[in-house]
Amino acid sequence: MHTAPAPVLDPHADIVELTAAIVDIESVSGNEAALADAVEAALRTHADHLEVIRDGDTVIARTHRGLDRRVLLAGHLDTVPVADNLPSTRRTRAGREELVGRGSCDMKGGVAVFLQLAVEAVTAPVDLTWVFYDHEEVAAADNSLTRIAAEHPDHLSADFAILGEPTSAGVEGGCKGTMKLAVTARGIAAHSARDWVGDNAIHHLAPVLERLAAYEARRAVIDGLEYRECLNAVEISGGIAGNVIPDRATALLNYRFAPDTSVEQAEAHVREVLAGLDLEITITDSAAGALPGLSDPAAADFLAALGEDVTLAAKQGWTDVARFAALGTPAVNFGPGDPLLAHTDDEHVPLTDLRSTREVLGRWLGVTR
Repeated sequence: MHTAPAPVLDPHADIVELTAAIVDIESVSGNEAALADAVEAALRTHADHLEVIRDGDTVIARTHRGLDRRVLLAGHLDTVPVADNLPSTRRTRAGREELVGRGSCDMKGGVAVFLQLAVEAVTAPVDLTWVFYDHEEVAAADNSLTRIAAEHPDHLSADFAILGEPTSAGVEGGCKGTMKLAVTARGIAAHSARDWVGDNAIHHLAPVLERLAAYEARRAVIDGLEYRECLNAVEISGGIAGNVIPDRATALLNYRFAPDTSVEQAEAHVREVLAGLDLEITITDSAAGALPGLSDPAAADFLAALGEDVTLAAKQGWTDVARFAALGTPAVNFGPGDPLLAHTDDEHVPLTDLRSTREVLGRWLGVTR
């Protein structure tokens, strides 16, 4: 029986070739070991200036030059399940070259840029921590940053953090918070031919949907960035059989709230929207957002180094910048790829995004080619 050789990554390769090689190592959440092995091997082989730490399927690499500031750059290794979009391919559409494949956008393009710069940024103006971590695409409790923050918070200590999430090579500040709530209506089961002796729980969800359909979401402007809140029903379940009046029905709601709102305030707001209805409301998952923090000196220096041509916007989803904000570290999202393509079957990244992200970050870190 022949065992396939372990994949090898060359961090000195062209950034497009390196991204393709990383994409081609399948790493659906829970299966990141092979990619973590390849990243660790590349760092240990090509970066003598870094202390390399392996923690489960997370790889951490750090400089220790005694500089005044430390910047952390983080990228997750895992992807959502493959949808007949591996191995990677290249194509040209409307005159634009693209790399197609699961994870190319979310976020192996960012991982490739960070891996290459981790090897090449030997004399950066700040000390650097590079974090390549696992289990981002699943429950927050399984995210390795949760474990590392609890067990080794010093590994994540920094003055400023950059998360390589796709931003179309622009900067997206902070992120919105997220909350999932189960809204349950009760009724009385009965034969559907004699509905007058029952009470239809599904029908009791109608006022919930009416209120959500009429809901006007708030827009919050923070540090000049506009965050658009969203409150939606994302799933409805209920029913016993085709001839039974249901005695229970549940709607799952998802609330995305601006980062100036706490989890407690978000829950209070949803309860206010549904006030007066006979419902059971239970929070099933929640995570606070992150303020942009763009006035922090380290963040301001980073933005100044990028120049006026780099776009600046609010992150309209939730990302792990919130974890760094909870640790007191200002953080932004900056990476190649359109965030709207994350998790799609046609996931791809423009080659220009890969090259410009690598060039801009490299210039900031004193690395040129």
